[in-house]
Amino acid sequence: MSTETRNPGTGFQPDWFDQIRINTPAVERRASSLTARRSLKKEWQVAWLLNAVRCIDLTTLSGDDTDDRVARLCAKARQPIAPELLEALGVTGLTTGAVCVYPTMVAAAKRALQGTDIPVASVATGFPAGLMPLDLRLAEIRYAVDQGADEIDIVISRGLALRGEWSALYDEIRAMREACGAARMKTILATGELKTLENVARASHVAMQAGADYIKTSTGKEPVNATLPVSLVMLRAIRDYRAQSGHIVGFKPAGGLKTAKDALNWQVMMLEELGRDWLAPDLFRIGASSLLGDIERQVSHHVTGRYAASYRLAAG
Repeated sequence: MSTETRNPGTGFQPDWFDQIRINTPAVERRASSLTARRSLKKEWQVAWLLNAVRCIDLTTLSGDDTDDRVARLCAKARQPIAPELLEALGVTGLTTGAVCVYPTMVAAAKRALQGTDIPVASVATGFPAGLMPLDLRLAEIRYAVDQGADEIDIVISRGLALRGEWSALYDEIRAMREACGAARMKTILATGELKTLENVARASHVAMQAGADYIKTSTGKEPVNATLPVSLVMLRAIRDYRAQSGHIVGFKPAGGLKTAKDALNWQVMMLEELGRDWLAPDLFRIGASSLLGDIERQVSHHVTGRYAASYRLAAG
């Protein structure tokens, strides 16, 4: 997403979302029917899986992260699929969409990715709970940006959303957008903690009005993370926001996407709901740590005709 196509946000417009009502069974039926529509086999399936790889935010967010672990992750981001497999497919230059780490690991990631175009994303704002004073959350954003982060994944105050304090939520997210400066901002809604699909839709609109470049489902730390019905509601919000404002916003499902089939399902939904433009890393990211391993396993099966033993495919 270039600077020219960033979402500048709008003023606070509650009339854009305050009358939203959602039929949950209808959303669930639509989500399940979307993924049943397309049967992707053989080389077409592999093409979609490789596209998913270039949209992955390869992530490590563990308490025992070290510079060495981050360096290994970055090596995997540089070469996400075994070179002999890519050579057999005639594919060159494939990398992941970004590497996502904690703010204190940004400098290590920048060093490990030197000479590439792979952006470094940093979580911030008291991830994953976000229960810190606003000035400290803003300071954490500025610290990550000073360390060299190209993208910032913020978390919203779920309490404000649950109480319907949408104007206050808008003001907080707007302040975070300003603190990000030139870094692109992904706004994590933590949808598993918002209780209703109406809250998901309204929080999506507020985040986009406040200037989110992407809206993101989850931290990956909630009991329920990305689901297809929740994602569908968020994609419809992106579509409505574009119609209302003329601005384009990206989408990032995170948490719970573990298999190659998940990667296919979410891409089909992106295509059906928003169109082909949303199948590129500028507008679509997948937050994942283990997904890449299963994609590589499926690609290996396509090339060799058999599944590789796990120890033959580097985990990072």
